[in-house]
Amino acid sequence: YHKDGKLISIEGDPESPISQGNLCPKGAASYQLLTHSRRELKVKYRAPRAKQWTEMSLDRAMDMVAERVWESRKRTFTTQENGSAINHTTAICHLGGATLDNEENYLIKKLFTGGLGMVCVSNQARI
Repeated sequence: YHKDGKLISIEGDPESPISQGNLCPKGAASYQLLTHSRRELKVKYRAPRAKQWTEMSLDRAMDMVAERVWESRKRTFTTQENGSAINHTTAICHLGGATLDNEENYLIKKLFTGGLGMVCVSNQARI
């Protein structure tokens, strides 16, 4: 539940035949993902060979990530090997977090393998 844009509590679905309203450990810990006093609220960036972190806007950080991923993909994308179409890059990988659910992981897999041609897409829950 939330009030005035702030998270108040997280509850399970009492009609769920699996959990019967109880939260799994991940669900119970989700509250702290948003409310913990040590949660970083600003983007931190450390330039190559720099010793200090600097703050930057989220928009700028997202643009930097997108530019670097796209440049790496363009530079390393392989369309054919030994006469066979492969359409992939081995220069970029993705490691998902355990807080993602099945639906989110499915979309990530579709985007990164089908959209960007990444070969290595994994999740820390498997490791």
